Amino acid sequence: MSDGGSGYLRYVALGDSQTEGLGDGDDVTGLRGCADRFAEELAKGSPDVLYANLAVRGRLAGQVRAEQLPAALALRPDVATVVAGMNDLLRPRFDADEAGGHLEAMFAALTGQGARVATVTFPDVGRISPLARPLGGRVLALNSRIREAAGRHGVVIADMSAHEVVTDPRLWSADRLHASPLGHARIAAAVAHAFGLPGSDEAWTLPLPPGAPAPTRLRAVGAELRWAGGFLGPWLLRRVRGQSSGDGRRAKRPDLLPPGGLDSRVLD
Repeated sequence: MSDGGSGYLRYVALGDSQTEGLGDGDDVTGLRGCADRFAEELAKGSPDVLYANLAVRGRLAGQVRAEQLPAALALRPDVATVVAGMNDLLRPRFDADEAGGHLEAMFAALTGQGARVATVTFPDVGRISPLARPLGGRVLALNSRIREAAGRHGVVIADMSAHEVVTDPRLWSADRLHASPLGHARIAAAVAHAFGLPGSDEAWTLPLPPGAPAPTRLRAVGAELRWAGGFLGPWLLRRVRGQSSGDGRRAKRPDLLPPGGLDSRVLD
């Protein structure tokens, strides 16, 4: 497991598109993402750490448990991150207890094997996209379930939902579902801080410098309509067809390897 107290040897990331890295790079040049960035933070204090990323976009919490947990346990991690549930939350028949139960089962299995596990809470999606405001109650319910489960199993939480900066549009990509490179950097910093890694601090919670003035109401409505046509519509069409963005995809990094990948162009 760990290397006698001087660091960590094996980090495994489980989850969906956020952990896979969507919004930070692309499928042509490569995806980086918050898990890759956290692995790089681990490597600063643990140069021999190896990292695997089992996440696949579009996966529900139950699918992450069924498809990724056995492989994760086989890799014998001493550090793991488990981030899932947002895809469940977007489904018509969302059940916070069901999604939370799958997360708790993963927390129990990984901590029971000796891994130190981290997870995150989710931001108020209605503050990122006004059309998503009806989902606010679901976010609160899922976050509550995550906190309860994490508390029972000693899982570290990067409490993203507690800080206003996480809904700054600059931390999100154009689809408003995935973090931007800057957002992925903040998530990685939040997990590093929750773990208490050397050199980590609360800087990830600080607001960004003032940006462009807020758009006029007319422009804001136009932006919502463009987003609905460009991203929401195609997403709904996949749901109607019973399709997922992750159909046919495999984990981008199924084996334990030294951290490293896409060069960052936007760090902080």
